[in-house]
Amino acid sequence: MKLNDLRPADGAKRDPFRKGQGHGSGNGKTAGRGHKGQKARSGGNIRPGFEGGQTPLYRRMPKRGFNNKIFANHYAEINIGSLNCFENGSVVDAAALVEAGIIKNVYDGLSVLGSGKLEKKLTVKAARFSKSAAEKIEGLGGKAEVV
Repeated sequence: MKLNDLRPADGAKRDPFRKGQGHGSGNGKTAGRGHKGQKARSGGNIRPGFEGGQTPLYRRMPKRGFNNKIFANHYAEINIGSLNCFENGSVVDAAALVEAGIIKNVYDGLSVLGSGKLEKKLTVKAARFSKSAAEKIEGLGGKAEVV
């Protein structure tokens, strides 16, 4: 078999259905839209869930339950591999990271994660550290301070 022998299975492809091409086509005049009404007009479609003015189901149903997610803290997260741009022995905090352009917002605090390789001795101040991040920072003689 060659690439030029490939073709779709019989019946898999149909000619496009041409609407509004006269009575002989079986779909002339109103082109399958019926007579008048909103759906017969151009641009006359209704959004999903619309029930003709009746209050739709999604608004009739009661809002149930409680989600604590709105009260959760949102941390700016960085990996320790991105701290190599700082000088050896410097103090790295959220303000220094914003100034360096590594993060844009601090949100509710800074979280340091352990992905990457740290090559410098730094004092890092953050709201929280992963275990591996704290081990890597202190393994090089630096400090991981929880603020």
